[in-house]
Amino acid sequence: MGPLAGIKVLDLSRVLAGPWATQALADMGATVYKIERPKSGDDTRQWGPPWLKDANGNDTRESAYYLAANRGKQSLAIDIATPEGQGLVRQLTASCDVLVENFKVGDLARYGLAWSDLAPLNPRLVYCSISAFGQSGPLASAAGYDAMIQGMGGLMSVTGNPDGTPGGGPQKVGVAVADLMTGMYAVSAILGALYERTRSSLGQHIDLALLDTQVAWLCNQNMNYLLSGKPPVRQGSQHPNIVPYGSFATKDGHLMLAIGNDRQFASFMQHAGRSDVAADARYQTNTGRLQHREDVLAIVSTVLSTRTTREWLDTLTPAAVPCGPINNLAEVFAEPQVQHRHLLMQLTNSQGVSVPQVRNPIVYSRSELSYRRAPPALGEHSDSVLAGELGLDAPALAALRARGVIE
Repeated sequence: MGPLAGIKVLDLSRVLAGPWATQALADMGATVYKIERPKSGDDTRQWGPPWLKDANGNDTRESAYYLAANRGKQSLAIDIATPEGQGLVRQLTASCDVLVENFKVGDLARYGLAWSDLAPLNPRLVYCSISAFGQSGPLASAAGYDAMIQGMGGLMSVTGNPDGTPGGGPQKVGVAVADLMTGMYAVSAILGALYERTRSSLGQHIDLALLDTQVAWLCNQNMNYLLSGKPPVRQGSQHPNIVPYGSFATKDGHLMLAIGNDRQFASFMQHAGRSDVAADARYQTNTGRLQHREDVLAIVSTVLSTRTTREWLDTLTPAAVPCGPINNLAEVFAEPQVQHRHLLMQLTNSQGVSVPQVRNPIVYSRSELSYRRAPPALGEHSDSVLAGELGLDAPALAALRARGVIE
C-alpha cells in the first residue's frame, strides 16, 4: 500500500507540469483519473517521434514525451466543452480528494469547473491550479511555456558559457526544468493541503505559477544578487560560490570536479601530487580560492589534463573527493550504480507492449511506491471508471459515446 492509497485525484492537466505532479501522486498510491479530449487527448501524445514500438518493431503512435509523465493513471476521454461532459466531471469531483488543472486562467470557469464552482460540491477538495503567471497580476491571462519562463525568470542569465567566449550567450537547460520544478512544488503543496485537511476537514485552492517557481528555485543565485546588488553572470559549468567546482578537460575527455570544502581541496591536491598548492595560504580556504579563482582554475586544469578520466576517478573517488564522469544517457543507464538502484524498469500496457520507464527516486522504508499501470491509451478507462464511480450502465455509456461526450 503506497502512502497515498485511498486518495483520488482528478487530473485535468496536460503536457508536463501537471502530469509530472499527478504521476508522482500515482506512484505514491493515489488513484489518478486523467481527463482528456476525445480523439486527440493530451497534446504530448502527438509529440513524436520517437514512438513506442510494439513487439514487431512497429510504431504504436505513443510518444516518448507522453510516456514520460503519465504512468499509473486511468484515462477518461470526456469532452468538457459539452454540458454533459461538464456534468460528468462535476460528479467525479464529488468523490475525489484532489483536482489538478493547468488551463489558462479563467478557461475552466467557462465550463463551470473553476474552484469557485466545485468547492461547494466538495468542501474537502484540494484544487491545484498551475499556470504560467498565476491567478492574479498583469500577466495572469497570458500564455507561457517553459523555455520563455526560463528566460524571463532569470535561469538563462546564469546558464551557458560566459559572454565573449566561444559558444557564449544565453542557454536554456536541456530539459523543461521550469515545468518539472513546478510539478514537484505542486506535489509538495498538495501533500501539505491534504495534511492540513486532517485538522480542518476542508480543502483549499492552490495557486502555482511557473514564473514564481522559476524565480524561487534560483536559490543561492537569488541571494548572491540580493546581498551584493550585482546580477550573477553565466560561468559555464563553474560555480559562483565555490572554487574549484566545474567541468575540466582530462587527457581523454572531461571530469566534473565538485569540491565543496577545504578538506576536499587539500585531499585533491595531495592526490594530484601538488601538496604545495594546498599549503599555499592563498588557496587554503574557499574564500581565498574565490579571490584567486583564475589562478586556481589554471592550476587545476593543468593537473587534470595529465591523466585520463578513468585514472582520476580511480584515484579521487576512494579519497572522498567528489567527482564524476560527464555521461550521455547511454552511459547513464550503463552505470553500475544506476543499475543497482533499478532506476530503469518496464511496465506492460493494455496491448501487451513493454514500456520502459524511469522509476520515481523516492525510496520509503515501509510504504513501497506503486507502479501498477503503464501510461494508458486514450479513453482506456472511460467505461470502467464512469461505471464504477457514477454507476452508469452500458446503455448510458453507449448513449454518451454516440453523442461524442465520451470516447
